Amino acid sequence: MNFLNEIAFRYPDAVSFAPGRPFEGYFDTTQVHDYLRRFEQYLKEDKGYSDEQVHRTLLQYGRTKGIIHELIAEHLHVDEGISIDPESVVVTVGCQEAMFIVLRALRSGERDVVLVVSPSYVGLTGAARLVDMPVLEVAGGPQGVDLDDLETTVKEARARGLRPRACYLVPDFSNPAGTSLDLETRHAVLDLAEREDFLLLEDNPYGHFSADGERLPTLKSLDTRRRVVYLGSFAKTGLPGARIGYALADQSVRGIDGRVGLLADQLSKIKSMLTVNTSPIAQAVIGGKLLMHGGSLLKANKREISVYRENLACLLKGLSRLFPSGGDSGVSWNVPRGGFFLVVNLPFPADDKLLETSAHEYGVLWTPMRYFSAKREVANQIRLSYSLVTPEQIDLGLERLAALVADRLT
Repeated sequence: MNFLNEIAFRYPDAVSFAPGRPFEGYFDTTQVHDYLRRFEQYLKEDKGYSDEQVHRTLLQYGRTKGIIHELIAEHLHVDEGISIDPESVVVTVGCQEAMFIVLRALRSGERDVVLVVSPSYVGLTGAARLVDMPVLEVAGGPQGVDLDDLETTVKEARARGLRPRACYLVPDFSNPAGTSLDLETRHAVLDLAEREDFLLLEDNPYGHFSADGERLPTLKSLDTRRRVVYLGSFAKTGLPGARIGYALADQSVRGIDGRVGLLADQLSKIKSMLTVNTSPIAQAVIGGKLLMHGGSLLKANKREISVYRENLACLLKGLSRLFPSGGDSGVSWNVPRGGFFLVVNLPFPADDKLLETSAHEYGVLWTPMRYFSAKREVANQIRLSYSLVTPEQIDLGLERLAALVADRLT
């Protein structure tokens, strides 16, 4: 990631398909003030807070679990059909902290391992390294996860004396591959987790951004046996600068004192030693946005959803035009149903050296898929992100990519 940032800084005029950031065209700092005022109104009128209590809530050290847990619970009910106890929510400093504290809570010894569906988001694998938890890769594939490989990996790990605690996956429009689990696979992976006794860490930053209008139920909404720890983020749907995420952990666990309580309570204890609490003002901004849209981030992101839908269509059309089916370019790609990313297969290796050449000589940036997996099959793959570019930039960037491919093949 540091290398990508360095390349982008050195070649600012290059068209960049690299960052997985949300669209910036609708950013407006005046909205931050509107959201904050709306949350203040909520505290006074709905919660009955005095001015002194409002000031303390927003400006003083806050509750470790967070102050918008009830609004998050309402949002999950409105947009995802998930009914939960708000006390099972821990509001975190971005989803990255949620990943860290969940893995730290699950790691109780050297035998504990976490599984990831490969290719996988580097934030999770990085967090696992920080807690000294080995990562085992599981094949992804067109359906998002290879269930046979997942079961085999779990059983082989146990045969080696390891203890698989959880499997991390992104069921909707995953980063980096853009793949999604169909409904049958969602039910099957829940059954497998129950049968083999491990948790599922469901990360869902892109689920609102369906390109075809169809939204499948989250794993958590299908979870009747509390196998899913739901990792949420408002970076893509709320405001990335607020750095607000959360963990929904409603599993019952026994603490070191022998008492049974929520996993969320254990996460809160870990968080209290890490960041103490999440910025109340930042939470208030996100809370205000939720309140202004009736708890629905689908409603709040109508314009952004349209942008991503148009950009994906533009990207697919451009790829088909420049690398036609039946041609001799050797270039192919997947067709995601939404999200921010798709994967292009090149007829030659895509590494840091080629990325440098692409930026310097051709003026186009992308992300090598080898950043996301150690498996050999990703060596010739690149990730294209279409969330932060315009249709005009997409067309220009693809023409530059096509020139790179043509020159490499001659």
